[in-house]
Amino acid sequence: MLDVAQRMAQLTPQQFRVFGMLCSGRLNKQIAYDLHITEATVKAHMTAILRKLGAANRTQAVLLAGRLALDPTELMTLPEETE
Repeated sequence: MLDVAQRMAQLTPQQFRVFGMLCSGRLNKQIAYDLHITEATVKAHMTAILRKLGAANRTQAVLLAGRLALDPTELMTLPEETE
């Protein structure tokens, strides 16, 4: 479980937002619209998220979040961007 948390901590703030929306069941097109980015950018974020989490696909990534009992709405807002 700690390993999953450590991998999740490697996500950038924008990747956390994308991942949170994914966990809420949104499609790439919906995520792109909500975040005012292109669908290609969402796909790039998804590729990075899957790689960092060590997940083979979107479903596996969501199941990892479930193992940590993460609230998808919290994922969309955490962590705050730091400078």
